[in-house]
Amino acid sequence: MRRLSPLFTALAAALLLTALSGCSRKLTEEAINTRAQEIHANVLVVDTHCDTPMRITRGEFDLGKRHEPLQRASGKMDFPRMKEGGLDAEFFAVFLSQRELTPEAYENAFQLAELTIDSMYAVCDRYSDLAEIALTPDDAYRLEKEGKRAAFLGMENGYALAGDLARVEHFYNRGIRYITLCHTRNNQICDSSTDSTKWGGLSPFGERVVAEMNRLGIMVDVSHIADSSFYDVLKITSAPVIASHSSARALCNHPRNLDDDMLRALKKNGGVIQICILDSYLKEYPEKDAAYDSLEAVWGDYDKITDPAKQAELRRDYYAIRDKYPSTASVIDIVDHIDHVVKTIGIDYVGIGTDFDGGGGVIGCNDVTEFPNITRELVKRGYTEAQIRKIWGGNIMRVFRNVITAAG
Repeated sequence: MRRLSPLFTALAAALLLTALSGCSRKLTEEAINTRAQEIHANVLVVDTHCDTPMRITRGEFDLGKRHEPLQRASGKMDFPRMKEGGLDAEFFAVFLSQRELTPEAYENAFQLAELTIDSMYAVCDRYSDLAEIALTPDDAYRLEKEGKRAAFLGMENGYALAGDLARVEHFYNRGIRYITLCHTRNNQICDSSTDSTKWGGLSPFGERVVAEMNRLGIMVDVSHIADSSFYDVLKITSAPVIASHSSARALCNHPRNLDDDMLRALKKNGGVIQICILDSYLKEYPEKDAAYDSLEAVWGDYDKITDPAKQAELRRDYYAIRDKYPSTASVIDIVDHIDHVVKTIGIDYVGIGTDFDGGGGVIGCNDVTEFPNITRELVKRGYTEAQIRKIWGGNIMRVFRNVITAAG
């Protein structure tokens, strides 16, 4: 037998080791995928914020029909795609742009809120085999077992309350289970994180709103509100609060996000932050932000534009900027924010609120069908099934139950 040279032997050994290493990596990837699929199917998957109802009220979208992903007209979710992505429960936002604080504008906001709520009940009635309006955590778990989607309702911007405290109970009776106190501008309730100071936090009416929400069992949502408003809420609330779609300011310095002191205060309150997957809340984009600022300089405040044709034109300009400066944020960034919250305040205080159809969507999770990619990244980083169960739904359902219990 011909004797192999030491050099050849070493080279052959190295090649064999490389091949085996490649197989090992492949098996590891397969194991991660398999484990992620199992966990994703086992846990209650909850998203606490999407703006899809806006598409419905414009008359341009059928939530019960499947729309092909990655098409602008398709939006980010529908009932069939929710099932594909393993999303069990969604908090559909009754979104209200901030307008003037006048009786006429208040009435318009109230009527839009009513129309949006009516639209959600109608679509769930029409597709009762696919989804159902949900009111409690028990509803979500029941519907999961039945193979249906749970459609919760949240109100994004308490503007429609119009200074009338009785409207809090009105909207509770209509199915609203959280209220985001304000949006991008100050309102009658509190200061916004993206506006100048008006009240210095909560207004006197805002304090009464928080107390009434506590009494009824409506979750107080602190996303969008100013830091001063956030701390005012925590001073007076008798129940845990939620940030339905916010991220970590330590990783992305945006006023919409919560800084570490706020995270620690949220933990003390027993609340939860739901990581928003809108790119500008995950990573900083100076050029894109400058383009948006220029757009606002030309058009003014979008919330004050009432002409539908001008709104459509502005949306086209907005999408043109998004196309020019495509997002580089990805599932990795989402889980980086989750990691930061877990390291700062623990596993019990974090979840996910996508802001789909309100700007949310990143590489690897551009619509609801790609939700399993988040679970895969969590598994890849060593999160256990018990931990992932908390992130995807356990934490928000715990807070939801505690809010109901506190209401008595």
